[in-house]
Amino acid sequence: MTPAQVVYVGGWGRSGSTLLSHMLGAAPHMVAVGELRYVWQAGVTADELCGCGLTFSGCPFWTEVGARAFGGWDAVDAGEVLALEAAVLRHSRIPLLAAPWLVPGHAEKLRRYAELTAALYGGILEVSGATAVVDSTKNPPYAYFLRRAAGVDLRVIHLVRDSRGVVFSWMKKMVRPEITSADGAYFEEFSPLRAAVRWMECNLAFELLRRLRTPTVRVRYESLVGDPRRELEHAMERLGHETDFAFLEAGELEVAAQHSVRGNPMRFAHGRQQVRVDDAWRTQMRAGSRRVVTLVTWPLLLGYGYLRSVG
Repeated sequence: MTPAQVVYVGGWGRSGSTLLSHMLGAAPHMVAVGELRYVWQAGVTADELCGCGLTFSGCPFWTEVGARAFGGWDAVDAGEVLALEAAVLRHSRIPLLAAPWLVPGHAEKLRRYAELTAALYGGILEVSGATAVVDSTKNPPYAYFLRRAAGVDLRVIHLVRDSRGVVFSWMKKMVRPEITSADGAYFEEFSPLRAAVRWMECNLAFELLRRLRTPTVRVRYESLVGDPRRELEHAMERLGHETDFAFLEAGELEVAAQHSVRGNPMRFAHGRQQVRVDDAWRTQMRAGSRRVVTLVTWPLLLGYGYLRSVG
């Protein structure tokens, strides 16, 4: 059986992953599905809204994917899958992905979760008719898991954004529109220090993944927004997926309703969208917060070229 081709967007949240996912998903032969790692929690269990605007259970695309992959979503015990995720996808258990036999029974959990994941990707490709799935989960443990999962051909786009812009975004109170309960819900908020540490942790994890010879290309959010066609054609060529992004030439993107799980609220915005950089942090971020973030993250800021210019 041919492994499912997966283009994985890695990094930390608020780095522009939803925008990148929209761009990739609009390309020929690619299908973007949002943060697929959460499909069992947010979709099957919680029945949250799909990016198309329908509930997960009411979305024809996901209904057909479940049928093709498993014979229906109810043919799989979602509780079992969530338990497998809890065991396999912990940050502390990343080393066990290389040596699962060190913990009794862990290898079998890994095999079972990989089997379900490969079937899910296969179902998505079959229903969509695409040749590659764009998964914008970002989560480092999930990427390390996919690297070893049988039936998955993993390619990684490591998306980075200036840490000060990322942290400024995480400090905002933002509604989660996919939660349809009366009380609603908000995204988690982070202090500048905690957010800066998380930014370092996630990006270092993907730097290590690249050194483990996982096909990986780094893309800067600021460069992506500045010239999306050039950046994506270069990135995909390096990953072995030569793709034409001429539709991004004008700096605009026609966003169709993608069947995405979780992600930034902008995944619900459809139609013609202007591609432009969000750099409000430069004028609106408090000086104290900015200093804290720069102090914690300066090694990677320097390495990624963010300290070569003023700001």
